Amino acid sequence: MSSREARQRLRLIFPAVVRLVVAIAVAVITGVVFGTIAGLWVALVGVLLLFSVHMYFLAALGHWLEQPQLSTIPDGVGTWSEVFTRLYKFRRASESNERRLAENEERFRRTISALPEGIVLIDAALQIEWCNPVAERHLGISLRADHGLRVTNLVRDPLFVAFMTSGNFDEALVFRPLGNPGLVLSILMIEFEPGRSIVISRDITQSERVDAMRRDFVANVSHELRTPLTVVNGFIETLIDSQPPLDLVRMHHLSLMQEQASRMHRLVEDLLMLSRLESAETPLTEDQIDVPQLARELEAEARALSQGHHVITLEVEPARIRGSREELRSAFGNLVSNAIRYTPSGGRVTLRWRALDNGAQFEVEDTGIGIAPEHIPRLTERFYRVDRSRSRETGGTGLGLAITKHVLQRHQGRLEVRSQIGQGTVFAAWLPQSRLMSRAEELRAA
Repeated sequence: MSSREARQRLRLIFPAVVRLVVAIAVAVITGVVFGTIAGLWVALVGVLLLFSVHMYFLAALGHWLEQPQLSTIPDGVGTWSEVFTRLYKFRRASESNERRLAENEERFRRTISALPEGIVLIDAALQIEWCNPVAERHLGISLRADHGLRVTNLVRDPLFVAFMTSGNFDEALVFRPLGNPGLVLSILMIEFEPGRSIVISRDITQSERVDAMRRDFVANVSHELRTPLTVVNGFIETLIDSQPPLDLVRMHHLSLMQEQASRMHRLVEDLLMLSRLESAETPLTEDQIDVPQLARELEAEARALSQGHHVITLEVEPARIRGSREELRSAFGNLVSNAIRYTPSGGRVTLRWRALDNGAQFEVEDTGIGIAPEHIPRLTERFYRVDRSRSRETGGTGLGLAITKHVLQRHQGRLEVRSQIGQGTVFAAWLPQSRLMSRAEELRAA
C-alpha cells in the first residue's frame, strides 16, 4: 500500500476514531467521578449512539444505491460525510463519462446513418442489432420492428440467404431484391469482432445500367463488324487463289491482310461470346458431357496448334459432368491454346482431369515462360496482357481468360493459377461437386 493510500484511509476513519476516543474518555471520567457502574452505563450509551448513527447512515447508503442519482446523495457527518463526498465525486465523474459515451455513440450513429451505404450490425445468429435508414430502404427491414430478428428471415431472397449462411464472404454478392427488382445491390459482410459482423449494402443500379449499355454497345458493334469482315475475308481469299498467280509482293501483302482480317474476326467472335456470357438473359444449357471425349478433342486441338513443337500428354479419369458443352469446351480450349502459345518449342504441355474431395478440375500444366506473381490477379481482365508484343505475335485476342472466368462462374466454378517464372504455369478450372454426375446417373445416361 502506498503512503498516499494510507493517508486517505486514515483520513476516512479518523473522525470515527476521534468520536470513539471521546466516548471512552467521557465514560472513564464518569467512572472516576460517579463510580464504575455509572462509567459503564455511559460507555454503553455512547457505543449505542455511535452504532445507531452508523446504522442510520448505512441504511441511507443502501437506499441510495437502489437508485444511485447524483441529486439524491444523502448528507453525512464525520466519516460518513467523507464517504458521501467521495461517492458524489465518483458518481459525478461516472455520469460525465456516461454522457460522453452517449454523445459519442449518438454521433457515431448519425455518421453511419449519413453514409450512402446500408449498414446492418448482426450477431453470430444473424440477428439484427442495429441498422441505418439506407439499409432499411435497401433490404426492406425496420430497426424498430425487426430488432433481434434474423436478417435471413426478413430478406428471403434465395441468393441473399445462401450468401449469408455460406460462411464465404471473400467476394461481394450482387442481386436484385425480390421486393424491389429495379434495384441492384452489392452485399459485403465483414466480421469486426468474434460473433459480430457488419453487412454493407451498396446501390450499384446505375453502374450496372452503364455496364449493360457497354455490353450492348460492344455486342452490337461486334455484330455489325462480323458481316463486313466476312466479305473482306472472302475477297482476300479470292484474290489469293486467283489465276494467273499474283507476284510475290502482292501475295505477301494479301497474306498480311488475310492474317489481320482473321485476327479481327477472332476478336469479334470472342467479343460476341463474352457479351452472351455476361448477359443474364442467356440461359445455361445443361448437357451431359463425357469428360474423356472432350479431353481428347482438346488434345487433338493442342497437337494441331503445336504442329509437333511440343510434347503433349493427356491424363484423364472417366467422368461425366453437367453443363454447357460449348461453353466449357471454349473455356478449356482457351487454357490449352495459351499453354501452347507461351511454351517454347520442345516444352511439355499436360492436360489433366482429376477428381477432388469437393469437386473436380481440368488442369493445363506447361513448362513455359511462367507468369510473375503481380500479373496473376489481373489475368482474367479483358485485354490484359503480360507481354503485349508476344501476345500479338501469337495471335491472341486478350479475351480468352476473361471468357474462361465467366464460363466457370456460370457453372459455379473458379479459375486457379499457379506459376513460377522460367518453370511453367498450371491453370486449373475447378467445378463443384454438384456438377459431377453420380455413377447411377452415368449409367442411366449411357
